[in-house]
Amino acid sequence: MATLPIARSTFVPMKFFIDTANLAQIKEAKEFGILDGVTTNPSLMAKEGITGVENIMKHYKDICNIVGKGDVSAEVIATDFEGMIEEGKILAAIDSNIVVKVPMIKDGIKAISWFTANGIKTNCTLIFSAGQSILAAKAGATYLSPFIGRIDDISWDGMELISQISDIYAIQDFDTQILAASIRNPLHIVKAAECGAHVVTCPLDAIMGLLNHPLTDIGLAKFLADHKKSNS
Repeated sequence: MATLPIARSTFVPMKFFIDTANLAQIKEAKEFGILDGVTTNPSLMAKEGITGVENIMKHYKDICNIVGKGDVSAEVIATDFEGMIEEGKILAAIDSNIVVKVPMIKDGIKAISWFTANGIKTNCTLIFSAGQSILAAKAGATYLSPFIGRIDDISWDGMELISQISDIYAIQDFDTQILAASIRNPLHIVKAAECGAHVVTCPLDAIMGLLNHPLTDIGLAKFLADHKKSNS
């Protein structure tokens, strides 16, 4: 007997986060009308020449000001429980938009539980298995970040993992949102939407790539040519 498809829990519409520390790109996404949030980290900060604790904190605030009501993931550097809690409290104090990004390690799960109990939003990052996703959801993570591109890099199927997590979360009625990370191209975005991701985070050019189709270009060129003929 065939099994019925599982009705996945969804948030409509799927959110678009920009994975960057570049203020110009964040502003462009905001003006385009598709910006729901931002994910960033110390590596992306360094890429923009933002160094030093004070400058990094100010840059996070600048990002929050652009985003408005959307969430902004800010990553802890510590890998021990006490260090993550200390850093997380400092990050959360920057703005109500801040989501503390915590790695999927033992002390990370403990930290997520503490943050959840104390009203601080979290993003559990470096997710590569369904088992890890269950632990993160049980700890109360706001977001869960499976790294799709990195999974594909080792010849596994990142989208299959998204589907598996989506099914598990629907069955168990977990509130944690699936934030598909390590998105490499527009097709990844479409597939993540099909598989039940609540959020995708990626560079702006991957999102803008969704605009492109050769038939759109051909159709527009024909329309303009016909319009020119009819008005000549």
